Amino acid sequence: MKTAARQPSAAPAYFSTGLAARTHAAHIELDGSRVAYWTYEPVRVTAETRTILVIHGFRGDHHGLLRVADQLPEMRIIMPDLPGFGSSAAFAAGQHSVSQYGDFISSFMAALGLGPDTVLLGHSFGSIIASHFVAAHPGTVTPLILINPIAAPALEGPKGLMTKLAVLYYRLAARLPRTLGLALLRSPLIVRVMSETMAKTADKDLRRFIHGQHHAYFSSFADRESLLQAFTASVSAHVAEVAEKLTLPVLLVAGEKDEIATLPDQHVLAGLLPDGELKVIAGVGHLIHYETPAPAAGFIRSFLKDHPA
Repeated sequence: MKTAARQPSAAPAYFSTGLAARTHAAHIELDGSRVAYWTYEPVRVTAETRTILVIHGFRGDHHGLLRVADQLPEMRIIMPDLPGFGSSAAFAAGQHSVSQYGDFISSFMAALGLGPDTVLLGHSFGSIIASHFVAAHPGTVTPLILINPIAAPALEGPKGLMTKLAVLYYRLAARLPRTLGLALLRSPLIVRVMSETMAKTADKDLRRFIHGQHHAYFSSFADRESLLQAFTASVSAHVAEVAEKLTLPVLLVAGEKDEIATLPDQHVLAGLLPDGELKVIAGVGHLIHYETPAPAAGFIRSFLKDHPA
C-alpha cells in the first residue's frame, strides 16, 4: 500500500482576499513633484467610518502599513508615499525636513479636500512629521494616532552611539561615488541586519515575510541626498518636544520590546500630552505594523469610537 506524498503546507496569507478590491492607486502633482498615493475604501460606510491619512516611517512606503489598513475594513484609509520614497519623487525644491514634510501634508490634504474630521496617523518617523504638523496647524485634523512614536531624542541616551554610527553610514553613502554609495545603501546584508534587529516575533514564516517586505521596499528611495536629508530630520526631532502643543486627543501605540522608541520614553511622552492615551502591545518591538496589526487596529477602532467625528 502506497502512502500519499506529503504536501507542503501553504504559506500563511498575510493579507485578506478583500484588500485588493478596496485598493485604488492614484497620483497627483504637488509643487512640481509627482506624489503617488493609495486609497483603501471601506467595505461598507457606517456611522463609524472615518478617513485616516497615514504617514509612513523612514525608508518605508505605503506597503508598510498595509496589514493595519487590512484590519480596518470599515475605514477609508489614504496612504501616500512620502516625497523621496516609494513611487513618489523627491521634493522639487527645499530640504526633506520635518517642516517641509508638514507643508506636504497641508498641500496633500488641500488637493484631496480632506477636512478637519480627518484622522492623522503616523508611524515611527511619520510620528515626528505628524505631531509637528499638528502642533503647527491646530484644528487641521482630529484625532492623532502615533504608532511606535519617536518619543525622545535619538542622539541622546543609550541608543545615541548607534544613531551616531548610522549618521556616519548615511553621510558616507552620500559622499562615495554614486555606484558605490547606492550599493552601500541597498546592500542586502545591511538591509537584512536592520530587519533582523527590529523583528521580535519567533514565528519563522512571519519573520520571512517581514524580511521579504524590507528587501522589496526598504531601498525604494529617490536619491542619496534626499535620503540623507530625511534621515537627518528623523534623528534631529522627536514627538516630546511638541507634546504640550498637541491639545487634541492623541493615541500612542507602543511596542513592549521597542529598542528604537523605548517603552520608558513612551510613558514619559504620555505624561506630557494634555489628552493622551498609551496602549502597549506585549512581545513586539518597532514593527507593530507588521507583527501585531490586529491589536493595533483594535486600539485604533476603540479610540475612534471614543472620539467620534
